[in-house]
Amino acid sequence: MRDPRMSAIAKGLKRRGRLMAQAVSPPRKPLDAIPTQRPARPLPQPAEAYVAPRAPRLVESPVFVLSSVRSGSTLLRVLLNSHSRIRAPHEMHLRTVHVRMSREFTADAMKELALDREELEHVLWDRVLHLELDRSGKDVIVDKTPPNTLIWPRLHRCWPEARFVLLLRHPGAVIQSLTSRRADPDHEAIQAEVLGYAEKLEEARLNLPGVHVITYEDLTADPERITRGLCAYLGVPWESGMLDYGKQDHGTFRPKLGDWSKEIRSGRIQAARQADPAAELPPRLAEIAKAWGYPV
Repeated sequence: MRDPRMSAIAKGLKRRGRLMAQAVSPPRKPLDAIPTQRPARPLPQPAEAYVAPRAPRLVESPVFVLSSVRSGSTLLRVLLNSHSRIRAPHEMHLRTVHVRMSREFTADAMKELALDREELEHVLWDRVLHLELDRSGKDVIVDKTPPNTLIWPRLHRCWPEARFVLLLRHPGAVIQSLTSRRADPDHEAIQAEVLGYAEKLEEARLNLPGVHVITYEDLTADPERITRGLCAYLGVPWESGMLDYGKQDHGTFRPKLGDWSKEIRSGRIQAARQADPAAELPPRLAEIAKAWGYPV
């Protein structure tokens, strides 16, 4: 005869096993809750592109020097910075200063303020220029960062009243200068880099209204005449002390912020090294050089 106590224990163990299985199993839906066909998901609608209007600027008419690298822009900077009314700081690299909207609702919040990401960056750039100008006690600010050349349309969009100075140099001389400064120069890469700057400079020369064009060769050969013309363009009187820039404080000369060579540290204007007349330029660079009035 089976012990009734053992039967009760066996039933209890069975029931407990069934309950544990149900606990760890996914819940079952009743048949009437299971749809026979999944409803189609609505296709995502493309977000409407919002372009913010231009906000008021603290600096309405900044000055930008557009040039290739190795074109004498640091020399031009210190000459301008030696003027009592002109502030020309080290390269500011505004194009690398960005605004990030870190949450999905941030763009909507900014839209309610009539701002988008690009205009937020423009407001920030403008504030940086104004802050630097205010600290200097001067009233004209000049930014001479060569990579600004690559974004000149955006600078013009940001500051419609901005003034632009194009500083040109013979492309062959720029290639020579870059080649001499690099330990293991990649000649094709250097030519491509110089061509990229030359294309944007030529584009700016042909399209920017009222642009003031000078050459590095003329700046070093006749600095008084060139700086007099620049002062007239900027609406300030010429000052002879501009030519003796070594007597002024121009901040630190170091890599990434401009030229730091012994020539610029000397405090004296030195003659520009001329392009090798025997060096052959790629066809497009030769075409641009000729358009700028250089012999090729």
